[in-house]
Parts: sequence; structure tokens; C-alpha cells
Amino acid sequence: MNKNINFFGGLDMSSYNIKKIEKYKWEIEKNDSLGMLVPGIIYANEEILEHAKNENTIQQVINVAGLPGIVKASFAMPDIHFGYGFPIGGVAAMDIEEGVISPGGVGFDISCGVRLLKTNLEFSDIKNKVEEIIYKLFSAIPKGVGSKGKIKTSKNEMEKIFTQGVNWAIQKGFGDEQDKYFIEEEGCMDGANPDYVSKQAYDRGNDQVGSLGSGNHFLELQRVSEIYDYNAAKVMGLFENQITIMIHSGSRGLGHQVCSDYLKVMQKSDYSNKLKLPDRQLACAPIKSNEGKKYFAAMVCAVNYAMVNRHCLAHWVRVVFEQIFSKSWQKIGMYLLYDVSHNIAKIEEYKINGKKIIVCVHRKGATRAFGPENIYIPDEYKKIGQPVIIPGDMGRYSYIMVGTKKAEEDCFGSTCHGAGRLMSRAKAKKEINGLKLKKDLFDKRGIIVLADSPASISEEAPDAYKDVSVVVEVAHNAGISKKVAKLEPLGVIKG
Repeated sequence: MNKNINFFGGLDMSSYNIKKIEKYKWEIEKNDSLGMLVPGIIYANEEILEHAKNENTIQQVINVAGLPGIVKASFAMPDIHFGYGFPIGGVAAMDIEEGVISPGGVGFDISCGVRLLKTNLEFSDIKNKVEEIIYKLFSAIPKGVGSKGKIKTSKNEMEKIFTQGVNWAIQKGFGDEQDKYFIEEEGCMDGANPDYVSKQAYDRGNDQVGSLGSGNHFLELQRVSEIYDYNAAKVMGLFENQITIMIHSGSRGLGHQVCSDYLKVMQKSDYSNKLKLPDRQLACAPIKSNEGKKYFAAMVCAVNYAMVNRHCLAHWVRVVFEQIFSKSWQKIGMYLLYDVSHNIAKIEEYKINGKKIIVCVHRKGATRAFGPENIYIPDEYKKIGQPVIIPGDMGRYSYIMVGTKKAEEDCFGSTCHGAGRLMSRAKAKKEINGLKLKKDLFDKRGIIVLADSPASISEEAPDAYKDVSVVVEVAHNAGISKKVAKLEPLGVIKG
């Protein structure tokens, strides 16, 4: 199915040859004159593609396709939107020997990710307690811009977080030993070196462990409203009307500082300047260079910090539920379904044209989605594939999916990470009344929303995001992840 299209309006994009190669898969043909070393691949329907065109995200896909050592294609997932350097929803794998690593391909919120706690509670068990649960969680969870966590850490303790990940948290009494087996990298990614984390990054992170942050970060009380794959749901321990808790947070100020530090280093480097990059936000360094190795080691520190952050947030959630229900969290069944990051660069091995190669996979606003029998997912999930957690907006729904072999074969084991923004935060705050939205969500949907300010609600309004069900349908029908269950919000906490 080859259908060439040209719908770029007044922009001079006539040289871009975009063709539909599958129902939900589009190719930007490799064009030497645009500096492309590989084609661009976008998973989308016509509406999503049109939006990407309107905000010039197509150009970002093309720019990434020109980075040294890129393998196969510059990919964009169906939640694609304009980002810093790389598009959000961008995936690019770089040859380990000849390729580069780019902080813009990971993002400022390193290892921003999602964790889902399941329970043995049904909606009927909590329907008269929703308000109590949300208000107590709101009081117990540190949140907001610059918020400080409940855990104070010395430089020595920070170094342990960087190198030990959630093992540090478990030793301190946060969470349970079995939790780590349901976290990507078992909660501790190899390769951290605290020596490459700046003092400014330490200072920004040493009092933020166990804090939610602001922006699109949230904690959400949900119910399972629909099951699509009963076998996979059973394996995961999901059932209809079940209560779940979703946590979306990352590496806070520490990760932002790590990204900022290495962007400055790479933007000033002779290497980036000689490349004549189309966008200085794509500043990069060879993976095996000193700059590349240092950034990777510092990034891993931020990854492990982010996983500890979510781990401690989950601990506070369990404590609140224990207080409300006068039971241990184990008796409430508050076990971890999975925790996965969506802003990360990882060294992985794939077979390309019959040959195994090692690559550095940049996933920016994209989720790892490994299929059945992959050695890097928990034994409990090997028959169904890795759980993929796709948050939506606070007024509609989120999804649980599973990774697929097709994702591994087609796009380096990757899929979407959420709904993707339609409207900038500034525009949303200008056009949407946060207090009215909060009232409407409760009056029309029964959803309780608590935030530090009305502006925090405005910028995260449902109208500011794509309908995540459309994004999920594209990913599902493209075969890069498969639907398992839909989750609907009962109460939401925003920073």
C-alpha cells in the first residue's frame, strides 16, 4: 500500500516524500538533500499526522534521521508532539561503535515514568471513601514546583541512590524486596558514576526524593473499567471494577540539571559544531567519547534516582491505605504491577538484516515494549509480554497494554507513552478556567481533582491532550503493543 501525500499547506515541504506503508504507519523517505541517513517512520492516523505537520514535528523526525550512526530509521510513536531536539514520542537507535548519544533524545525529566499499584479492592469497597482517600493522599504526598520530599539525604546517601537504585530504598524500609522484580532493570540500571553528576544536580535532588513534582506528574486513584485481553489481565492480576493507583513522576530537579549540564558541554564541543546540526538542541557526542560516557553515567544516576523516587511515593500510598482500611498493604493486595520509564537511553541488542548489533536506544516520551519470552522482563510476564502503562488525561482514561515481538522487530521494542499534548501549557492556562474544570469533572464524572493551584489544573486539562484512546488504538492496530485493560480516574492529585 503506497500512497504518497502532500498536505503541508504554506510550508515549503514539497521535497518531503511521505507515503503510507501500512494502515497506521507512514514513511518519510530518506532524502540526502535533507541530511537524512535513514528514513523517518511515524505510527499515526491521518489526524495525528496532520497535527504533527502543523506544529512542525515532522521536521524534528527528519533532523534526528541525520544523526551519526543512526540505525534503521528515525521513529515517532502515535503520541508524537513537538519537543526539545527530538520530538516527544521519538525513538532512535544509534550504533554503539559509530553512533552518538544526545541529551535531547532523552529529555530533561530523565526516567520520567509510570508505576501501577494494584489492589484486591473493588469500587464498591471504596465508593464512600474516595474523598477521604484523595484528601489523605494529598496531605501525605509532597508535590509541586520545588517541593521537598520527606527523606533527607547526604551526599553519601545520594551516591548510594545513584548506584544502588531501589535496593537502597528497600534497605531503608521503603517498599518490599519483591517490588524490584517488577521494575524495569529491577530498579537499578548499571553504569552509574556519581563523579559525573554536578554539585548543582546534587543540590537540586538531595531533598526531593519521594516527591511528585509538578507539570504532568500525578497520582491517580482508578478503577478497571474494561478488560480487552482476559488472559493477559489474569496474568497481571487485573479484574473489572478493581481499584488501582497510578504514579507518574521522574527525576525531578536532579534529572533536569544533568540534562542541562551535558547539553552545555555538547553544544560547545568541536564535535557538535563540526556536524553543523540543523538544530543545536540535538547537540551530541559519540557514545564512546569521554563526553558521551560521562553523560551516560550521569544519566543512569538520574534513572536510578527516579525509580527510587517512585518507589518512595508508592510507600507513602501504601501507608495511607493501611491507615484508612486498618489492614496491612499486603492484605489489601497493594502489589506492584510494573514500573517503566519513558525518557531514557539504553544499550540493547537487536537483530537487523539477520545480524545482531548493539545499539544505544533513545526513547523520549516513548515506552519500552518488549514482547513475550524476552529475557529482560519478569518471569511472571514472559508468556504475555512486558506490561506497558499508558496514562491518559485526568478526565478520561488510561490503559494497560503489553509489548510485542513486532515492536522488537520493527521499532526497537518501543511504543507510545501517553496521550501527547495538543495545546501548550501557556495556552491551556490562558484558555481554560481551572476552578470551573475542577467543578465540571466532579459534577459530570464524579472525579475529585486536588492540586496546589487552579493553574496546575488548567495546564493539565483534558482538552490540552489528545484522546489517549485514539493513540492506543493506533499502537494496538499497528501491532507495537496490545490493549489489555482500560482504567478510569476516580480521584487525581496534581502538583
